[in-house]
Amino acid sequence: MLITLKPGERIYLNGAVIRVDRKVAIELLNDVDFLLENHVLQVEDTTTPLRQLYFVVQTMLIEPRKMAQAQKLFREQLAGLMTSFRDEAVVAMLGDVGNLVDGARYFEALRVIRRLFIVEGAILGAGTPRPRAA
Repeated sequence: MLITLKPGERIYLNGAVIRVDRKVAIELLNDVDFLLENHVLQVEDTTTPLRQLYFVVQTMLIEPRKMAQAQKLFREQLAGLMTSFRDEAVVAMLGDVGNLVDGARYFEALRVIRRLFIVEGAILGAGTPRPRAA
């Protein structure tokens, strides 16, 4: 996988934070856990239940040392969300998130949760701003 970063941009790679000083292309030659800076949600932006779930999964990816705590919190939040939503498609997508996390596929889980932000925004009657950069 080839990733291009702009000057000053960060990537979270296997728990390490890497910032580049110039435009670079990084080729990942094996499976690694990574998160691009523009997908990082700050704690002050965790204002809705799905954003809180996103933050917990993000923590699993960025801070592997906090994995046990994050997994426990994830299970609690996921169970609550699955009983809160009535839309079968949303519940199915949350089930997919659970399966992805169980398979340690955190980046893909975050992608599914981001798609659910739109549904949550419509339910709450709020806009759906993108996660802010770190």
